[in-house]
Amino acid sequence: MNEDLQLIKAIRDKLMDSGLFNLLSPEEFKGAAGYFNISTFEKGTTIFLEGDAGTFMSIIDSGSVSIRKLNASEQNVEIATLRKGRAFGEMAVLDGERRSASCIAASDCHLLNLSKDSLDKMVQDTPRIAAKIIRCLAVAMSKRLRMVDGKLLSQS
Repeated sequence: MNEDLQLIKAIRDKLMDSGLFNLLSPEEFKGAAGYFNISTFEKGTTIFLEGDAGTFMSIIDSGSVSIRKLNASEQNVEIATLRKGRAFGEMAVLDGERRSASCIAASDCHLLNLSKDSLDKMVQDTPRIAAKIIRCLAVAMSKRLRMVDGKLLSQS
């Protein structure tokens, strides 16, 4: 098996293991895998900063990521730590806006990345798979928003 096919198979397996895209069939995972790439970050490395252009989203394959926002005093405050299977950066990729938070590798981590350009290409090449991926991302964001709403309500 050549290196490209091995990489696509590895990405497919990692996407299936993430649990994020449960609407996809095994064949659709294989089709989607070619649009993703893998990256590695050492602990403490900045993945992106609040305000940056949103050119890619990531799914954590291993390790953890610290999500941080600037408060009114311009201090970075950690608002969440994400672990295996969690996506981040998808808001900027989907809506084209700038990054709403900074992401720092909280440990050494391996990420599956989907660039905005690759998502746009997937929409053109395989619209059914792209629609399922976008729906899964929307559901994940909706769950997070409901969780935040519940936290805000409990603080009132």
